[in-house]
Amino acid sequence: MNELNYLYGKPQSKADFKAHAEDFMVDEILDIPLSGEGEHVCLQVVKKGENTAYVAKQIAKLANVAPRDVSYAGLKDRHGVCSQWFSVPVAIKKNIDFSALNSDSIFVVKQVRHNRKLRTGCHSGNQFQIILRNVDVPLDILSRINAVKQGVPNYFGEQRFGHDGHNLEMAERLFGGEQIRDKKLRGIVISAARSHIFNQLVSLRVEHHGLAKTWHREVFLLNGSNAFFEDDISDEIIARLTSGDILLSAPMVGKGDKGLVAQERQWLQPYSAWQQGLGQLGLKGERRALRLVPKDLQVETMNSSTIKLSFSLPKGTFATAVLRELVQHRDASKDTVIQEVADEDLT
Repeated sequence: MNELNYLYGKPQSKADFKAHAEDFMVDEILDIPLSGEGEHVCLQVVKKGENTAYVAKQIAKLANVAPRDVSYAGLKDRHGVCSQWFSVPVAIKKNIDFSALNSDSIFVVKQVRHNRKLRTGCHSGNQFQIILRNVDVPLDILSRINAVKQGVPNYFGEQRFGHDGHNLEMAERLFGGEQIRDKKLRGIVISAARSHIFNQLVSLRVEHHGLAKTWHREVFLLNGSNAFFEDDISDEIIARLTSGDILLSAPMVGKGDKGLVAQERQWLQPYSAWQQGLGQLGLKGERRALRLVPKDLQVETMNSSTIKLSFSLPKGTFATAVLRELVQHRDASKDTVIQEVADEDLT
C-alpha cells in the first residue's frame, strides 16, 4: 500500500504495530437480535493468536459436524485478541457446553440459540483498540488526529492481496488464461483484482482532487445500501451529501461501463484487460464508498513512545487504511512468524 497516495501527506512518525497480541484488539459488532431458540447455536468467542478457520474447526469437532457447517460473520486477524461470532447447527434436543473449548487461546463468552445460521457480513462493523509502540515522532501522530476524524481514503488493506502481493500475481495469470480449480482460492484472487483496481482509482482521485471536492457529474452511493445512481451536482445533491444520505464512491469494476463517469473510464484504461476478465467471469459493476470515516476516534498517550488508539469501522473496511494516514506502521507480528520459521529450521 506504500505506493498509494496519502490524503494528508506521508506521516513523519514511525511505529511498531502488533508487537504483542494485546496491542491489536478487535470486537465484532453483531447488532442483530438472536431469537434464543432454533437449530443453530451462536457463539461469541474471544481468540488470541489463532485464525478464524482454526477456531471454526474446533467448534465443528466438538459439535461433531463438518467444518463447512460452521459459519461466521467475518474473518479476524490471527495476530491479535479478537472477539467474533460463529454459528453451528445443533439439534434442538441436544445440549453442548461449548465452554469445553476454553483454553489459553480460545474463550467462549456466550452461546445463544438462533433460528438461522450466521452469514458472512451479517455484523455491522468492528471496534478496534490499537497500541503503537516505539513511536519516534508522537507529536506528528497527534497533529493528524483531527484530520483523520474527517475521513481517510477507503483503501483495501494489504492483507487482501496476499504475502508480497501474491494474489495479484495469480490474478494476472488467471486473466491470462490459466485456470484456478480451487473455488475458494479463485474467489480470493478475483476479489484481490477488483480491490487493487479500486485502490488505484481512489489513489488517483486523492492525487488530483482529494476526497471532498465533487466532480460536475458523479455516481453517488446510497448510504447503508449497495444501490447507486449517476447525477449532476446540484443544490439537492449537496444537501444530501452534507446530511450523509448519499456518499461519494468509486467503482468495483465488472461487466460493462454502467455506473462509470468519463474520468473513471479514462483512469481504467491501464486495467482494461483485468476489467474485461472480471466481466467475463460474470461480475457486475458495483460501487464502494470513497471515504472511510472512523467513528469515535480516541487517542491516549501512554508514555513518550507509546500511543493507544480506539475507533470503530463499518464491516468490509480496514483499520490499516486509518493507520496509514497517522503513522508509518511496521507490522511487528511478522517478526514472530520469521522467528517461528527459524526455530522450526533448527529442530
